[in-house]
Amino acid sequence: MIASVALGTRPIPLPEVWDAAIGTAQPHVEQVVAARIPRTLLGVVVGAGLGVSGLLIQAVMRNPLAEPGLLGVTMGASASVVTVAAFSGLSLGLGAIGLAMPGALLAVAAVYLLGGRARSSSAVSWVLAGAVVSAVLGAYVQAMVLSRPEVFDSYRHWVVGSLAGAHFETLFTAAPFITAGLACAWSIAPALNQISLGDDLAHSLGVKVVLVRTIALAAAAVLAATATAAVGPIAFVGLVVPHLARALAGTDYRWLILQTVLLGAVLLLGADVAARVVARPQELMVGVVTAFIGAPFLLLAVRRGRITG
Repeated sequence: MIASVALGTRPIPLPEVWDAAIGTAQPHVEQVVAARIPRTLLGVVVGAGLGVSGLLIQAVMRNPLAEPGLLGVTMGASASVVTVAAFSGLSLGLGAIGLAMPGALLAVAAVYLLGGRARSSSAVSWVLAGAVVSAVLGAYVQAMVLSRPEVFDSYRHWVVGSLAGAHFETLFTAAPFITAGLACAWSIAPALNQISLGDDLAHSLGVKVVLVRTIALAAAAVLAATATAAVGPIAFVGLVVPHLARALAGTDYRWLILQTVLLGAVLLLGADVAARVVARPQELMVGVVTAFIGAPFLLLAVRRGRITG
């Protein structure tokens, strides 16, 4: 968080950051620090939300390669944004959460219905349902963007995923949803530990498996939808962070959730700092940096056999 406030296209020495915090710095330094603070806090919130969302989805689907995009969250949010931008003429900005959230949640609901009941559905059915919903929505988004240039101009900045231009309004809108999703995930952590031992054993211990999985899926959907709506689609955070957390915290979901919150925030903020520093004086989108980080990690993990289907 300190690096996120101090580093960027214009680095600020730590003493000047402190001066800006207490209101004794130069005006232009105070403006830069004031712009970076909501960006940093939003990165913490979004990173934590994406990481825990990926952890819950992997637990529900029992698929180590599962991540929020597999539920159609990304394409659902994109379709919602494109639809509203096309038919209302609104540009994206602070209202992106309000525009993207309904589509993301509806896409998850469609995947849930197509994938079947939680008790009888398998990982394959969830993956296929997610692929179908994402493909249909992806085709719709492409058709709308190609046929309406004004929609493309507004959509292209959001779809890459970026923390640039973050405001406290966006943070205050996203934080309650992320907090609720994290609290929900924490409340079912003991039940997830028992389900990981097998459905039959969990039933014998009194765990309502279907209910727990439904709650986990709903929490994951809210977390991923809020994060995507706030900053745009950011890939690989929900895939990479749970595996890093397991390497450090083991298999106890109570510790896994805490570790994932921290690692998600660290990964996203680190990627955002790198996005600002690597191409000075220009700035990359954080979604591009996370893709460069996540893709080699995934390839290395698969080749070493640490991730299996």
